[in-house]
Order: sequence, then structure tokens, then C-alpha cells
Amino acid sequence: MSRVLYRLGRFAARRPFVVLAVWLFVAIAVVGAAGSFGRELDDSVAVPGLDSQKALDLLASVQAENAGLTAYVVATPLDEGVTFFESSTARADLAELRSGIVGLSGVLGTTDPAGDLAEGGTVAVTRGSVSPDGRVALLRVQYPVREQVARTDFEQLQAAREQADPNSSLQVEMGGELFFEFAQPETNTAELIGLIAAVLILFFAFGSLIAMGLPIGMAILGLAVSISSMSLLTYLFDVPSWTSEIGVMIGLGVGIDYALFLVTRHREFLAQGMTVEEAVGRAVATAGQAVVFAGGTVVIAILGLAVAGIPFVTNGGIAVAMIVLTMVIASITMLPAFLGLAGHRINGRRLRRRAAAVSTGRPAAVASGPTSGWQRWGAHVSGHAIAYASGATLLLLALTAPVLALHLGFPDEGTLPGSRTERRAYDLVAGGFGPGANSPLLIVVDTAGDVNVIDPLVAAVAADRGIAGVAPPVVDAETGVATVLASAATSPQDEATLATIERLRSDVFPTVLVGSPASAHVGGATATWGDLGERVKDRLPLFIAAVVVLSFLLLMVVFRSILVPLKAALLNLLSIGAAYGVMVMVFQWGWGKDLIGLEATAPIIPFIPMFMFAIVFGLSMDYEVFLLSRVREEYLVTGDNDRSVIHGIASTARVITSAALIMISVFLAFALGDDPSIKMFGIGLAVAVLVDATVVRMVLVPASMKLMGDANWWFPGWLDRLVPAIDIDGERGLPQPEMESVARPREPVAAGPPGRVTVSLHR
Repeated sequence: MSRVLYRLGRFAARRPFVVLAVWLFVAIAVVGAAGSFGRELDDSVAVPGLDSQKALDLLASVQAENAGLTAYVVATPLDEGVTFFESSTARADLAELRSGIVGLSGVLGTTDPAGDLAEGGTVAVTRGSVSPDGRVALLRVQYPVREQVARTDFEQLQAAREQADPNSSLQVEMGGELFFEFAQPETNTAELIGLIAAVLILFFAFGSLIAMGLPIGMAILGLAVSISSMSLLTYLFDVPSWTSEIGVMIGLGVGIDYALFLVTRHREFLAQGMTVEEAVGRAVATAGQAVVFAGGTVVIAILGLAVAGIPFVTNGGIAVAMIVLTMVIASITMLPAFLGLAGHRINGRRLRRRAAAVSTGRPAAVASGPTSGWQRWGAHVSGHAIAYASGATLLLLALTAPVLALHLGFPDEGTLPGSRTERRAYDLVAGGFGPGANSPLLIVVDTAGDVNVIDPLVAAVAADRGIAGVAPPVVDAETGVATVLASAATSPQDEATLATIERLRSDVFPTVLVGSPASAHVGGATATWGDLGERVKDRLPLFIAAVVVLSFLLLMVVFRSILVPLKAALLNLLSIGAAYGVMVMVFQWGWGKDLIGLEATAPIIPFIPMFMFAIVFGLSMDYEVFLLSRVREEYLVTGDNDRSVIHGIASTARVITSAALIMISVFLAFALGDDPSIKMFGIGLAVAVLVDATVVRMVLVPASMKLMGDANWWFPGWLDRLVPAIDIDGERGLPQPEMESVARPREPVAAGPPGRVTVSLHR
């Protein structure tokens, strides 16, 4: 593969305008097609086989209105001393509000709190349309199923609130499933902050505006193509809307990281006196091969999400994997074209002046070996291997321990900022009707001709200790399917609510329906997310095992070792476990939540641990290969394990640190947004990369490899004959390098102030 990449890199450097024209054409075509023909991304969470899905499927089969999306409109008098019971003005404004909503596009029907109040306050309270204190009125708005609802329907409902009579006596807020499907988080500057941080880190690492700008330009153009293509992928499968924001986060991180490795290697080859075209070709053949390997691992790990058996997670994984794949392709085609155009300007004026000094014999503080600082660190860790290995392991285990308290669920609207109407509506409903009224349980009963079970079932549900109230059942006369709305006594994201749902399914329903052909199911948003959490818990061990085994086999083939890939898999598990533990501490326990603008504690969204594992395990393989390839190179030459480990750390620490800083900055920037789910992704990924690049790569890896000694490289002879050989460095089999004429001065390896020894990553 290295020869193919070598020729590809040379071609891109020799014909940069051709390559860039192709990319520009593709970008214009994809963005234009997405704007003209792209479909809206979908947020369906349908999962066949779950009890909550059975409830919705049953309603859909009888074309019941409750099978569709719901929204709720909440109204309360602006005057805190007024209630709907005694204020005719408030009741009139409430009736006017409802009349404006009933006629909106897509609305199938609404409850009528004003009409209920006309029959008496007790009637309104009994029907659940007005709170017992008379301060809060609740209009439930019913829409068709998701496939039949358009964004314009949502926008019209929003407009109804914004265009309400300014002289109205009511405060009006809105929320519900319709907002979950269509409301976008408020615009934030996460992408911009991440880019600015990446720019500063790259400039510090390279000391050149051009070297800094090329990775950024490549990442932005690659993202333009990949993110725009999401709306076109909907013709093949449903793409969740959250894919775009997560895709930007992952795409920026891996794109800039991969470009960093390539530009670093390219500048090394230039420093050795190679021509620009040759340096680009060899950079793509060596670092580019590692990028293909690492990116391929990320893609395979993400595609492993299919093991979850959750369609929208699988589809989201495919979409994110395509973004990563696009960034890999951009790294080995678009970036080499940029490097060819930049030529020797990639090093900036200061380095070129210093190169001239070298050519004329003037002294320059340039060295081709690893930095003495990192070399001393590697030697220090190796000299105290037991202490460092023990301390780092205990630290990671302590960070991982909170995983035992991991609670999977979905953050309700109570976790949103107070500036959002959904949050204000949530607070009004919770204060007036109780926390469970924000997401009532949808109980669907298939009577199978035995309608006599309805009343006993409703009574049994109402008597359960976890139920605060039950609305009168609605029975379809033709099919006998009954629908019952029940409000839990606890909030939607409370573990007690999930316990109530499980009790209804396992105890209440079987007791009442024993001997009857009827069946009952619990649906609704709370039950759906609870079921998803259970599905993830069931499948997560299998998924983790599959990814770990795959990574072990890949590293075993690359490094011809048993212990090295085994150690890598275990250490990767520790770094991911630490990230999970920090997420529990921040989002469930609330430690430091104010620092990231989190309004309230929340459970961990079910699919985030799986997604995080796939992404982080793949990314950590990148650092693992980059570090261990240098260690193995030195070991094959010297046969000295201790020296090889120190050399590997010293040779790679600077680039790994820079790459990790870029990743962490990008991920943390997304934690500043409003959406709790994006915050979870940002914090989790940032912590995982931080731990992996510091505690794992710079402490545990050298310490453990020192302790294992030459056993690191033990590989059975029979296995060595069976597995294929892979040259991960990629230089074997390449032709002799094409060098610049002697008239051109050779350039130094990296920028650095006088007196500082700089890093060379080339052996």
C-alpha cells in the first residue's frame, strides 16, 4: 500500500491544481445537491421488539391519534395573584389561545382547558387540563406520526406563541415531543472556538502560518463535503439530526490530527534535503499509511455499533464513519496538493533563514534527535516503573469507579437552559401538576375482545405507588384498543420512574390480565428511552468485546507481539472507563456542572457510551501505533527494550501532545453549547483523549513495557508464519529518495528558539 500512497502523494504534489479542482468540484456538487434535493434528517428512535415500540405500533395499526407526536402549550396568568378559577379575562385569553392553535397545519386536535373550566373548576382539575391551584392550564396538542409532520408545522406552532396578543393576560410556553424532533439548540460558537484553539496549537507546533493554515483549510473543506452529504444519505437510510453536530466535532478533531502527522513528516523529509515532490510522496507513504490504518480502525469500530441492534444508532454510526472516511481521503489527496503548492514556504521565513545559516556554516541550535526533556522523562519513568505503573493504575481505577453508578436515560427538558421555552414550560407543568406530568406514560391495551379488563386495569394502575394520576381511558370502538395516559409521581429522568414502568409491566399487567387474551404495553418518551437504556446495557459487553478483539488482532499483526496488543487493549479500556466515570461525576452527581453551564443533573443518554467507546478506541489506536512503531523500530535495531521505550517516548511525545491538545480543545468547545447530549459527548471525548495522551501514553505505556522487558516482543514462531507482515512505517520498498541540488540549503527539522533542541520524528 505504501507504494500506491507514494505515487498518489507525488501526483498530488506535482498536479496540485488538478487535485484541488476535483475537490472543489465535488464540494460544489455535493453542497448544491444537498441544498436542492437533500431531505431533512430524522430523529426517529423506533427500535423493533421493545415494549414501548409495541405500544406505538399497536396505536399506528389502528390509526389512533395518540400514535403521533405531541406538544404541550402551557399558560399561566401574568398576575401571580390570579387563577383561572375566578378570572374571566384569563379564561377568555385561554380560549383565544386554543382557537389559534386548533387551526394550525398538522394539528389533529387539542385538549380544551377553557371548555373544561366552563363546566367547573373541579371538572378541569379532574380532566388534568388545569392544575389544582388554578394557576396553570395545559393544552395537549396532537400531531400525526413523525413521517407525516413537517418542520413548517413546528414553525407555525412557534409562531403562534410569538404572535400572541401582546395585551394578553397570560404567559405562554411550549414543549413536548414536537420540540424534541424539530427544535435546534440555540446557536453557539463551539465550532469557531474549536478552530481558534486548533489554530493556536498548530501555529505553536509549526511556527509557520502556512503550516498552520493547511490542516485547517483541509479540515474545513472536507467537512463541507461530508456534512452536506448527510441530507443526501437520507435517500439510503434515515440519518439522525444529531449526526451533523457530532460529525463536525469528530471531523474537525481527526482531520486536523491526521494533517498534523502528515505535515510533520513532510517537513522532516524536506529537512533531509529531499525535493518537495519527493517529501510529499514519502510523507503520504509513511505517515499517510498510518493515517489510513488509524482512520480505518475508527471507521471499523464505529461500524461495530450495528451490534447494538438499535437502528438509529447504527445509522448515525454509518454517517459519522463516512465523515471520518472523508477526512482520511482528504488527508492523502487534498493535503498533499496543498503541500505541493506551499513548497518550501511550509517552514516559514524564520526556518528558511536558519536553513541558510546552516548552509553557510553559521551555528544554529538544531538537532535531529529527540528532545532531552522528553528523553529524561522517559528515563525517569522507566527508572521508577513500579511506582508509576501502580500510581497511574490506581488513579484510572479511581476515576472509573463511578461507572458502577451509571444511570442510562434521557435528559428531560428540565436540564435545558432557562432561556428556552421548553424549560420554562417544563417548570410550569412540574410545579402545577407534578413532575411526571411532563412526560406521561402511554399505556396501550389490546383488549382482544375482552373490554371488561379496561376498568380493572385502570384502577390497578392508579393504585400503584409510583403513579400520581390516570386520565379516563379512550377506547377505539372498532378495534377495542384502549389508550390510557398515566402521570408518574416522579420526573421523567428519575430512576424511580423507570422502576414504576418495570413494575407495571412485570407485576400490575400480568396480575390484572391473567386468564384474559388482552395485552398491555407502556409507551411514551420516558418508556422508550428507558427501554433503549436496557437494550444498550444488554449489548454493550458484546460490542466492547468485539472492538477489543479486533484491535488486539490488528496490533498483533502490525507489531508481531502478544503482550503489546494485550496491554494496549487493557489500557484503552482504562482510559475509556475513566471518561465514563468523569461523565457520571459531572452529569449525574453534578460535580462542576456550573463550569459547563449545565442547569441540572441528568442521566447518561443510552447511545453515548457506545458511540464514545467506538470513537475513542479508534482514536487511541492512532496514538498507540504512532508511539509503538517508534519503539519497535529502535528495538529491531538495538535489541535493547529499555532504550527503545525511552527513544519512542522522546521521539513522539511532542506530536502526540500537540494532536491531543487539538482534540481536547475541539471537544471541550462543544461542551459549551446548550444541548446536554452534545455536552456529554464533548466532556467524555475530551477526558478520554486527555487521559489517553498523558496518563496512558506517557506513564503507563513506558512503565509497563519496562516491567515486561523483552517479553514485550515475544511472538510464537508458528503464529509468525501464519499472519501477514505489515510495514506500518511504509518506507520499505520505496525507491531511493530524490534529493534537492546541493545548491539549496538543507532546512532544519523544526522551529525553536536559539539553544533549544528540537524534535525529529524520522528514524
